[in-house]
Amino acid sequence: MEYRNTLNGYILQAITANWEHPALTDFNGVSYQYKDVARKIMKLHIMFEHCGVKPGDKVALCGKNSAQWAVAFLGTVTYGAVAVPILNEFKPDNIHHLVTHSEAKLLFIDSYIWENLDPALMPELEGVLLLADYSLLMSKNERLKDVRARLNEYFGLAYPERFGPKDVQVYEENLDELALINYTSGSTGFSKGVMLSYRNLWSNLQFTIDDLIFLKPTDGLVCMLPLAHMYGLVVELIHPFVKGCHVHFLTRTPSPRVIMDAFAEVHPKLIVSVPLIIEKIIKTKVFPLLDKPLMRILMHVPFVDDHLLAKIKQRLTDTFGGELQEMIIGGAGLNKDVEEFLRRIDFPFTVGYGMTECAPLISYAPWNEARPGSCGRVVDRMTARVDSADPADKAGVIYVKGDNVMMGYYKNPEATSQVLDADGWLNTGDIGNMDADNYIYIRGRDKNMILGPSGQNIYPEEIEQKLNNMPYVSESIVVSDGGKLVALIYPDYDLTSKSGMTVADIEGVMAENIAALNKEVPAYSQIARHKLMSEEFEKTPKRSIKRYLYQHG
Repeated sequence: MEYRNTLNGYILQAITANWEHPALTDFNGVSYQYKDVARKIMKLHIMFEHCGVKPGDKVALCGKNSAQWAVAFLGTVTYGAVAVPILNEFKPDNIHHLVTHSEAKLLFIDSYIWENLDPALMPELEGVLLLADYSLLMSKNERLKDVRARLNEYFGLAYPERFGPKDVQVYEENLDELALINYTSGSTGFSKGVMLSYRNLWSNLQFTIDDLIFLKPTDGLVCMLPLAHMYGLVVELIHPFVKGCHVHFLTRTPSPRVIMDAFAEVHPKLIVSVPLIIEKIIKTKVFPLLDKPLMRILMHVPFVDDHLLAKIKQRLTDTFGGELQEMIIGGAGLNKDVEEFLRRIDFPFTVGYGMTECAPLISYAPWNEARPGSCGRVVDRMTARVDSADPADKAGVIYVKGDNVMMGYYKNPEATSQVLDADGWLNTGDIGNMDADNYIYIRGRDKNMILGPSGQNIYPEEIEQKLNNMPYVSESIVVSDGGKLVALIYPDYDLTSKSGMTVADIEGVMAENIAALNKEVPAYSQIARHKLMSEEFEKTPKRSIKRYLYQHG
């Protein structure tokens, strides 16, 4: 089969060129070479074909990051089916809704998630497969039962000779076909399925091939971000895979300790992260050292200063596995103290910017071209403009256009028309500036989104809506404080005084409210603490709360 400059063409080329190389490994678990991935992909293709899944049909995936998740995804897109990744931390009612809304025919899932689901609420689903071994958990399709039971036999018939690189076949996609639907939020009221084409994915991938040139075949990489988000999926899975790299999945929650162990073993050249993880590591490993009196003095002695900074940089590099060439931080702005410190020691980090609707890249610059406070310059095949008379000095809403921009929201033309105009300009909902060299500086998130510890999108309005419906709550806002979510609550004091409640009584009721709320939302959206406000929140003329006044809890 000839290699084409497309998403599936690159996947095929990577498999055949790296046949004997390690491809996907669960940290302290199973490991597959590229040839193993190829065999599994072709088995999935046989299964899809026999049970009547056609190119364009939807296949949903819901589970923790793992080698098997990655194989199921690669098997789906190389068959021409539409992948629907669903975050494993979503609540059952959200998963039911998203599987049904996407019209998924098959669902690959982890057993602990499946235990809490009700198949009757996903009527269009024909089959459910366990991610761990692709065994059938449920099937309404006799052909699916047959092919799953006899899959090795069917595979043997399809490839009677020894299975080799020439046997791998991929779907020859049209660039403007739908490849993936990614849901931006877990709440049924707010869920929007971002439709991403093969062109969108290819354009993002092509950028990583052209611009992240230091990754070579067999290089190791630790995948920390959720694969159900575009940032993790494209930059930490598809991109290193097509380069012949060895991707390691943290199958446990990525705590600093787990991450450090993985770095020490894998020695990654590239690390992709959200700010919180890096900030935690630097604040715990480095800043305490700098606070010691002698260190503070030495940091201001010219020669010693350079020497000391070099030692600190080396220590930090060792913490990240010793071979780091670049760290890309995305998803939110970096803490200013941390950014200034990293620049001072000449650490190879850069901040990028993207969104699901752009699959996800909007801007990036290599670390040696990065500018303070910026998140890079607009990527290839994309243009951006700021809705402002003077984009460099006066902030405005950022609009983008180009090959990375989504096709629209699935089955939601109204929401699509609100953000995407007839000329293809996408309203990012972010406020920022852009300089003469196309470097973007984000000033604020128009959407108030908070980034969770592992890269999850948290929409405070959704949490507030639930909280505001609880006893004695007049209004609330949810803010992030040091990576923890804090609920600022203005109680209904008229009601509490009528009920003769003391401050302690009010506190007790609010604690119960928070406990009840935390049972309703995913783990990453749970409230760590709350604070009672004595006065109503300040409002704009349109009666919306001036959030920026309360951002620091």
